[in-house]
Amino acid sequence: MTESKKDEFNRLRWHSRRGMLELDVLLIPFVEEAYPNLPEDDQARYRKLLDREDPELFQWFMQHGEPDDPDLKRIVQIILDRVQPD
Repeated sequence: MTESKKDEFNRLRWHSRRGMLELDVLLIPFVEEAYPNLPEDDQARYRKLLDREDPELFQWFMQHGEPDDPDLKRIVQIILDRVQPD
């Protein structure tokens, strides 16, 4: 991994720390374990997800609602599927 890729990954890991335990236990392991293996489109969706506010993310991950944006809906489902396999 190049230095710029390492820097980018470290920034993503830092932005995945949300300060809300429920989000941290989902996002930090996801970015460390699953993100590197995602297709580029899904990696872009994850980066887009990190721009959203914590209460909105919490609502989606607790399944009290879902994103209107199809890209965000897809990445939320990928993360949920990882922790709640069929």
